[in-house]
Amino acid sequence: MKITQIIKTAIISMFLIFISCNQKKENDTEETVKTENTSSIEETKPKEKEITYDTNIPKTIIKAIAEASGGWNTLWNLKDVEYTYAYEQADGKKDISIERYIFDGEYSWGKYTTHQVNVLPEGNQPIIQNYAKGKASVSIDGKEITDEKIIGTADFLRQVNYYWFMMNFKIGDPGTAYEYLGQEVVDGKTYDKVTVSYDSQKTGKEANDAYILYVNPETKLIDQFYFSLPAWGINDIVLLMKVKYTEIDGIQVPTHRYAYIPNNKGEYAEEPSLSEISTDVKFNNGFKPDDLKI
Repeated sequence: MKITQIIKTAIISMFLIFISCNQKKENDTEETVKTENTSSIEETKPKEKEITYDTNIPKTIIKAIAEASGGWNTLWNLKDVEYTYAYEQADGKKDISIERYIFDGEYSWGKYTTHQVNVLPEGNQPIIQNYAKGKASVSIDGKEITDEKIIGTADFLRQVNYYWFMMNFKIGDPGTAYEYLGQEVVDGKTYDKVTVSYDSQKTGKEANDAYILYVNPETKLIDQFYFSLPAWGINDIVLLMKVKYTEIDGIQVPTHRYAYIPNNKGEYAEEPSLSEISTDVKFNNGFKPDDLKI
């Protein structure tokens, strides 16, 4: 299998472990304090929340990642998102889509204007995918498609793309176990390393991926992580993903992701095997489920 095929499969497949977990709004409502202005009109302001981050309790690091990313409350109140998503391989082939998600119910919709990798690479017609209430649907050039293979691809990608956007909020879903591995310096920065593994009884899978998160103790965000993919014969935690964030409406959005796979000597190329770039990110668009049809 070619490197680009491996990394493509790896990056997509890694999310299957999380898909079965339903998104839940955490009960972490922010406290408010009231202040009185010169007109005696009271207004509420969010009280700055102190994030617990204790390396002796790895679970607090995982919770801190979600809080540092903006917090469930902030994300939930934004209700939905739209952005342009460019998924590009090292050979230049790419899929470009407009992505739309509604957080309550995990609705996922995508319109592909360019599709050369995962979505019907042999064609150039506009393709719309939708995932709602556990069911995927597809249209090509405005015509609904019933082909099971095409629908299966849409089912896969709609859930994967949604999870990828939400990873920092969902990395602590039920069935997850954590272990602190100490610190490591990468490119002059000191990171806390946390392993993430899964309880197969809760995930329903015999073989589960494993991760080593590199958490920046200053920002409390995941700057990079390594992962395994035993389902595809990659049992060692050697696949590498680097992440860069952009703050938008109080959320740290992972707008730039770069995937690397080592060669036979365990060396990583300077250029990524796969790039995933999100632009024009807009929250709170007022989308309703009926707006996300094919």
